[in-house]
Amino acid sequence: MATQTWFITGSSRGFGRSLAVAALEAGDQVVATARKPEQLTDLVERFGDQVLPVALDVTDAASAAAALGAARDRFGRIDVLVNNAGYANVAPVETAPEDDFRRQFETNFWGVYNVSKAALPLLKAQGGGIVVQFSSVGGRVGGSAGLGSYQAAKFAIDGLTRVLTTETAPFGIRYLVVEPSGFATDWAGASMDIQDIPPEYGATVGAFTDQARGSRTAGDPDRAAEILVRVVKRDHLPTHLLLGETAARMALDYSRRQIAEAEAWQAVSVSADFGAEYPVGLPEDAA
Repeated sequence: MATQTWFITGSSRGFGRSLAVAALEAGDQVVATARKPEQLTDLVERFGDQVLPVALDVTDAASAAAALGAARDRFGRIDVLVNNAGYANVAPVETAPEDDFRRQFETNFWGVYNVSKAALPLLKAQGGGIVVQFSSVGGRVGGSAGLGSYQAAKFAIDGLTRVLTTETAPFGIRYLVVEPSGFATDWAGASMDIQDIPPEYGATVGAFTDQARGSRTAGDPDRAAEILVRVVKRDHLPTHLLLGETAARMALDYSRRQIAEAEAWQAVSVSADFGAEYPVGLPEDAA
């Protein structure tokens, strides 16, 4: 397998750091990006010319274009682009400060948009590449109380990626959406700000906060990173990759419930068309 060149956002910690190390240990080259590239000094000291640290604020489209240009100038191409940068703050949708809700979305969705869009001309010109979008199992099943902005962004990333997959298929660009459950990163640690939670949301948002901060996460980010390095070297990628037992279990349960509901309401759905039998009875209104 030829050496690959990676471009990874959010490389200073968490999944981004683990993935940068795994790719470098596999003999690949990495453009490691962070808002503060000095946080990447240890990677340069350890791996030398294999790694290029680059400053990147994903919310700034010009910064994304400049970082990708630096990657092209140094290594000539990008084989694997990883949109990993992101964070979550917790608050009920009703009381979350709007500016904070928007800031999260700026990073978690618009950051992915900025970097993906800026990379497309380069990927097209070189005849293809792989784009890895970090989502979350919450971006598939949703419903985590307190994560309104974060999970809305993850659903949006999935929708954007499905469109990109169709639009750019003729150019040899492939996509992989990664959907982890809880991993031992700083996601629920110091990088997460818990907003004021009104008493009436204690049983929902408060309970989620206690669970997120109090439980021991099962996922090993280093193992996940090694898995991803192996996966992207395949000829055929999955469209989505769940990581963690909790993610796999939640996704399968959600899919089964979706199928059961669609089947139960199928006759009603079809009856909305011209020429279809109408009216039809609604499914039993079970308690």
